[in-house]
Amino acid sequence: MTEQLHGEPLQPDWISPPGETVEDLLEERRWTQAELAERTGLTRKHINDLLRGRAHISADTASRLDKVLGGTAQFWLTREAQYRAALERRQELEVLEQQADWLSELPLRWMIDQGWVRACTTTGEQVAECLRYFGVAAVNSWRECYEAPSAAYRASDKVDKKPGAVAAWLRQVEREADRLDCMPYDKSLFQRSLPNLRDLTTEPDPAVFVSAMQEMCAACGVAAVIVPAPPGCPVHGATFWSDPHRAILALTLRYKTNDQLWFSFFHEAAHILKHSKKLLVLEGSEGLDPELEQEADKFAADLLIPPHKVRSLYGLRSAAQVQQVARRLGVAPGIVVGRMQNEGWLPWRNLNKLKVRYLWT
Repeated sequence: MTEQLHGEPLQPDWISPPGETVEDLLEERRWTQAELAERTGLTRKHINDLLRGRAHISADTASRLDKVLGGTAQFWLTREAQYRAALERRQELEVLEQQADWLSELPLRWMIDQGWVRACTTTGEQVAECLRYFGVAAVNSWRECYEAPSAAYRASDKVDKKPGAVAAWLRQVEREADRLDCMPYDKSLFQRSLPNLRDLTTEPDPAVFVSAMQEMCAACGVAAVIVPAPPGCPVHGATFWSDPHRAILALTLRYKTNDQLWFSFFHEAAHILKHSKKLLVLEGSEGLDPELEQEADKFAADLLIPPHKVRSLYGLRSAAQVQQVARRLGVAPGIVVGRMQNEGWLPWRNLNKLKVRYLWT
């Protein structure tokens, strides 16, 4: 029976050639190798090589073993195939062992704690596990697919940014987006859905609004996900296209309050609606086009609080006043507080109790 660990087959650390099974059967029958050679019509050298794993079991040999020792020809062919595959796996792991330095570029312990990858007993197996996570066959392929795009975005000197951590986050975004059943992208429908998405800002419980947000976005061809960022990944949002018919919108909860979450969401929505499908946007890094960022900022700000309503926020001082205006606007009070603080009409330390804070559990 094959045991499993975290959904993956548990591989034995020993390799048994089919010849060991043959030897066991010879011992039961008290036959010598010479007698087996005589009964099967194979040479003694061939039998010796077979027992030592040096000779392959062909279809003809399998048929002979079936007639002489029992089992079936398919049993012996399967036993041979499993043995050869195990040998190849051992050789592969020996090669991967030499690439163990790559693991130091990844937030490996964090990825294991999050359940993104499983902890392995050997370094070679850990390299193989991480390659499977990224969906690539070799470290060189990983550098082309994940390191190069994420490394192109330079973080501020005040922020610790590691390309491996950004790559790990981007891959988890892809994996979670792939679990969503999305319709082909419909720009017009996504545009029309924005008011309904804005209505979700009044729902404080992520158990309610996240699934509703994902469902509405998926109907428009947008896979929306919220994925925690590992250490070394200063990103708080991202947008990119997995193919011409599906956009991915990802958030990290880096700032942990509902005003920042929804501003980031509609900022990323602007990139999807207004900018090139070839654009990979990693928010929180330098090197982004300032005009595109300003356009996305204005889009998000105007959608949450229309320009002709902004002056109604000026002069608000009490929580009760903010809540009353927020109800009229149809948004969460925390969004009103965040906008007032951003406009300089309210100190950053005031009325923050009206913001909803989120923590990863």
